[in-house]
Amino acid sequence: MSGPGSLGPSVWAVSDGRAGNAAQVRAIVQALGETRRWMKIGHIPGEGHRPDPIVLTPRAPWTWLPADNWPSPMSALPAKQRPLLQPPWPTVWIAAGRRSAAFTRAVRDWSGGRTLTVQILDPHIPPDNFDLLVTPAHDGVTGPNVIQTIGSPSYFSPHTIEEAGQAFADLADERGKSAIIILGGDSKAHKFTEAAAQRLDNQLRALAGLGWRLRITASRRTPDPVRARFRRMADEIGAKFWSGTDDGPNPYIAWLTFSDVAIVTEDSANMLSDATWHGLPLHIARLEGRSEKFDKLHESLIGHGAARWFDGTLETWTYTPLREADRVADAIVDKLLERYPQPDMGQSDKVAAPDWLS
Repeated sequence: MSGPGSLGPSVWAVSDGRAGNAAQVRAIVQALGETRRWMKIGHIPGEGHRPDPIVLTPRAPWTWLPADNWPSPMSALPAKQRPLLQPPWPTVWIAAGRRSAAFTRAVRDWSGGRTLTVQILDPHIPPDNFDLLVTPAHDGVTGPNVIQTIGSPSYFSPHTIEEAGQAFADLADERGKSAIIILGGDSKAHKFTEAAAQRLDNQLRALAGLGWRLRITASRRTPDPVRARFRRMADEIGAKFWSGTDDGPNPYIAWLTFSDVAIVTEDSANMLSDATWHGLPLHIARLEGRSEKFDKLHESLIGHGAARWFDGTLETWTYTPLREADRVADAIVDKLLERYPQPDMGQSDKVAAPDWLS
């Protein structure tokens, strides 16, 4: 992921194209490239640098099988995607999603064991098929190479936060009784029904009446009627609303940075985790529906002291922010240093930061 002549391990970021999975891979790759980590591993001469994420979309009947039982995984891909997987193989392969697991498993063999393979999310095959397996604690997967996370790996670089702070500097003067509201949408487990929208609408109007500054953002999965409802509500109560580029530059990171509390609907592990990365008191807003998996996720966030269920009131408290992508990146660095010990300090002047951080 650097230029052809630069130093540093090559990293391939792989997903099945699902936005949530791609976001988790991106978070760990960005955390791995943080300067203090890159200084430790920049001496590694990587090959096969890829500047862009790789999206793999395998097809049935392969996807019906466990990832450790795919005959000829390359044949599962559309013909146009197969050239993406060829040597030189990367130093580190980071992938997310069950449909990518067969390729994570295979690249370790294709590279002769030289590629460090990191799989995110439970692939439903034994962890020893990978060098590192990163799964939410609520999935209950254990093993010597398993990293259990609370929520999803989120990461916001200092550079990104600084840029957002400069672009929305006026928000720095609006601290105190400011809340970011992150709206999710329909999923397999949850539905943003009219009843759920009406309940949240009433609660937010009451908070505005108590002097809370509300900053509301919608997601890709927010149903259009819900999006329209909260846009209208924001206009009526003087709140801020953003759901796309038509509303101007994306304030998401700035709102996370300059808000005092967060209200996030219960349906997205990534959105919940973004708030806890920033250490915001997290109020989880209920939708309709439930699943055992998400129940355990909510319990783990509450158990950490990061979250409470939203009942229409807002409170502030402190806890240790959840920096799970950093923890995973540190584990990757440790694995790389086992394979590639650092040279003496005389080589430090040759270490260059990866260009994908710029």
